[in-house]
Amino acid sequence: MTVGTAPASVFDADLPTLTYEAAETPAEVYPRIQAAQRMAPIAMGPYGPEILSYDLVRSFLRDARFQIPPGLNLLVQGITSGPLWDKVVNSLLGLEGDAHHRLRSLTSKAFTPRATLRLHDTMVDVMNELVDRVVDAGRCDVVTDLARPYPVPIICALLGAPREDWQQFSLWADEIFKAFSFTVDVREIEPVVMRAWGELDDYVDDMVARRRHSLTDDLLSDLIRAEDDGDRLNAAELRMLAGGLLLAGTDTTRNQLAASVHVLCEHPEQWELLREQPELGMRAVEETMRHSPIACGTLRQVVEDVELAGYLFPAGTMVLVNTAAANRDPAVYDDPDRVDITREGAPAILTFGGGVHYCLGANLARRELAEALNVLAHRLHNPRTAGPAPWKPMVSLSGPKSLPIEFDADR
Repeated sequence: MTVGTAPASVFDADLPTLTYEAAETPAEVYPRIQAAQRMAPIAMGPYGPEILSYDLVRSFLRDARFQIPPGLNLLVQGITSGPLWDKVVNSLLGLEGDAHHRLRSLTSKAFTPRATLRLHDTMVDVMNELVDRVVDAGRCDVVTDLARPYPVPIICALLGAPREDWQQFSLWADEIFKAFSFTVDVREIEPVVMRAWGELDDYVDDMVARRRHSLTDDLLSDLIRAEDDGDRLNAAELRMLAGGLLLAGTDTTRNQLAASVHVLCEHPEQWELLREQPELGMRAVEETMRHSPIACGTLRQVVEDVELAGYLFPAGTMVLVNTAAANRDPAVYDDPDRVDITREGAPAILTFGGGVHYCLGANLARRELAEALNVLAHRLHNPRTAGPAPWKPMVSLSGPKSLPIEFDADR
């Protein structure tokens, strides 16, 4: 570009085109992503500019001029008001600026690696109980038998909810999460979502009221104790954070656990390596999430005209930050299509985001997945797929729809 010349608008920059249908899976689309990535760090995708290179994705996630769109996917569907809109824009994910910084400051200590370690025994016990139900049969569906029932009991234990309420929490999570899908008409399911969300709010309010009189060793008590220069969380904020944790940590963990098991089943030498060296659990999580993430990207809205990497992004532009493409960028990952849980020196994956919106529950998610994979690698020997394992579309939260496997039980 000539010195003194204004950068070209990203829409006039002759970028490669990246096309895919709403129903296509990550594996189906990935070859096209690779081809576009070899041509430029940005492509024009179905929803607008799509950021593909690791360095540029990292920059976008850390730049406050690219913000999470208000209402998330609701805005894309043309929904800009109403009770569901109000709930989403006032959640931790929907907040920006000072309000967001305040809540992060008050809650961050509750999500440190040390804080999540207290759930180690719960994680191991829950997965062992699930394996106990299928181990004698020598076969199971990882999605329905192991991954789906795994995270809710852990989140309930984190919050201090009793075991008898696990099933109810699971039902609430299923209903509310429908609001965050790109594949359903949110207007049609809004009444169901709001009823479930209201019931969850009432439940959390009761828990908070009890905790205020008798603090215990759980996250809800930690959040009630949280203080920053005399500032504390109010009842509405505690309700929002507790409900948000259930939503953010349920389907993501379910789908990624199934996806990670699928990857390791397809690479039996890696499964055996994990069984022999359980200390590789965290690396196995990082590598399988890098190779086969179930969240392939995140939307950002440009809040002012931005010049970046030689391109002009006009204010109001909707940008898809393709973290899945970044996680396999050959410019930063050696042999990026290879699955290697001993990989060293690789930069951190970008699936958990970056900057002020880096996932608050990332430590918890990594620990949950690592403990689950270690139990499974220890108890299920020589796992192999026993039928089709179709995946959900890339544009929603992906992962296997089903994953039938056969295995040799622990001897």
